[in-house]
Amino acid sequence: MIHAGDCLGQGTLENIEELNEWLGTLPHRYKVVIAGNHDWAFQETPELARQALTNAIYLEDSGVEIEGVRFWGSPWTPTFMDWAFMLERGQPLHKKWQLIPGDTDVLITHGPPKGIGDEANLGFKCQNVGCVDLLARIHQLSLKAHIFGHIHEGYGEYLRGKTRLINASTCTPRYEPRNAPIVVDV
Repeated sequence: MIHAGDCLGQGTLENIEELNEWLGTLPHRYKVVIAGNHDWAFQETPELARQALTNAIYLEDSGVEIEGVRFWGSPWTPTFMDWAFMLERGQPLHKKWQLIPGDTDVLITHGPPKGIGDEANLGFKCQNVGCVDLLARIHQLSLKAHIFGHIHEGYGEYLRGKTRLINASTCTPRYEPRNAPIVVDV
């Protein structure tokens, strides 16, 4: 089971404890979690946040190999308002994406790449808000899947070459949890 961020509501340590309890009830042998822009505790009190998450593998610019499949997770998104795990477009994000190992099978990011599941309704118009540097990096990789969320309007599956790209946002733009989980076989 993979959760691509925004799992905490208000982003508190108490929210992490609640998430951890819920994860403990799930039947999946492995659970992988990254943070998102709402998940403040992972940015502000990272040690305590990681200690509270005992029922999942937490990835933050890091990876894990599970049964021969190499996963890499990163919470960063381009700056938008004042949220957690935001970086300026260009060099700061480019440097984060260059950390992704070349042999990664499944990439988990909170934000989408530019032009794929990234069209957001900004009130006055829809705009593609994904990261162009992330798009460039995934073109350099031979991924089996790229799982992300963040932009609720972009929920769904996309195909680019042989790579499945999945915006797994379970919430609608009104934060209603109505989108079904997406199952991927790797």
